[in-house]
Amino acid sequence: MLINVFLIVVLAVCVVTDLRKRKIYNKVIFPSLLVALSLNIASAGFSGLGDALLGFAAGLALLLIPYILGGMGAGDVKLLGLIGALKGSGFVLETFIYTAVIGAMLAIIVIIMRGGFKKSLGVGMPYGVAIAGGAVLALLMDVELL
Repeated sequence: MLINVFLIVVLAVCVVTDLRKRKIYNKVIFPSLLVALSLNIASAGFSGLGDALLGFAAGLALLLIPYILGGMGAGDVKLLGLIGALKGSGFVLETFIYTAVIGAMLAIIVIIMRGGFKKSLGVGMPYGVAIAGGAVLALLMDVELL
C-alpha cells in the first residue's frame, strides 16, 4: 500500500512538471528510484530487489525504441522504468498498454483541437500525462486494491 501511495505522489509531481515545463526531472526520478529499491528490499528482501530491477529494465525497454526514434523524451522512458521498479514487470506491462490507449486518445484530441492531422504534425504532447494515466488505471484494475 505504501508503494501505491508513493507511486501516486510521484506521478502527480511528474504530471505537473510535464504539463508546465514539458519535463520530467531527474531530481524526481532518481531519488524515487532509490526509494523504490529500498521499499522492495524492505518488503521482500533481495528477491524484492531483483523484482524491482527487472521491472525497471522492462519499463525502460518498452519505451527505448520510441525514444531512439525521437518520438519520446528521456524523462518519459525513465518514468516508466521507475513505475516498473516500484511495482514490477507485470504491472509496468499493464501500465504500458493502458498508456498506449490513453496516449492515442490524447493524440486524437490534439489533432481535433489543431484542426486536422497535417496541422498537428510536429506538435509534441506531454506523454508523462498518458503514462501517469496508464499507471493509475493499472492501479485501479489491480485486484489487490479492491
